[in-house]
Amino acid sequence: MSSVANILQKKHGRIISVEPTTSVLDAIHLMADKNIGSVIVAANGTYLGLVTERDYARKVILQDKHSSETLVTEIMSTDLPRVSPRDTHETCMTLMSERNVRYLPVFENGTLVGIISMLDVISATVDRQKETIGSLQDFISSNFG
Repeated sequence: MSSVANILQKKHGRIISVEPTTSVLDAIHLMADKNIGSVIVAANGTYLGLVTERDYARKVILQDKHSSETLVTEIMSTDLPRVSPRDTHETCMTLMSERNVRYLPVFENGTLVGIISMLDVISATVDRQKETIGSLQDFISSNFG
């Protein structure tokens, strides 16, 4: 079973964050530059929340706010469920489906160690299915081939 630790390992521990005083416009530029859909909001290394493209669309664009004047703390998500590196990708998939979220912060001993996305979880699921198919093909070939 694939764990969150395996998913994070494939991401090479990339944690990208902004200060709480960062404008939404600057955060969106950073996301575009890094080709990511979310950015952590942290102060002095302490996780405060997460800003996503979805937050931007719903809390800035649809509310007719100005992204250059709005701070990330005004739109960040703070109530995301947290997972640990020991959790499975199945657990993450369930949490994401039940809570209708696309990102999960990963904490170990109270410290943020990464963020995983729905795409990360789907990729882990596909990889697991490919392994299972390969094992089944090997079994069939060695026993019936």
